[in-house]
Amino acid sequence: MCINKQTALTIILLISIAGLLFSGYLSYSELFKQTCPFGGCGGLFGVPVCVYGFFMYLAVFIISICGLKSKEKRR
Repeated sequence: MCINKQTALTIILLISIAGLLFSGYLSYSELFKQTCPFGGCGGLFGVPVCVYGFFMYLAVFIISICGLKSKEKRR
């Protein structure tokens, strides 16, 4: 089974939105409530790892939006 690029980018966009919501919730809890919902959350260079995850999902989100927009312009 082979899917086209438009469908793949849409799936990636949806996964990145789910990741943004989840890592955003974890980041909010860790930074503002000072508690980790799952117990022992780690840190890297003094920053909770969920914050890094949030920015990585944000990058994937932005790249997938750009890919979908450029695909629309070519049509």
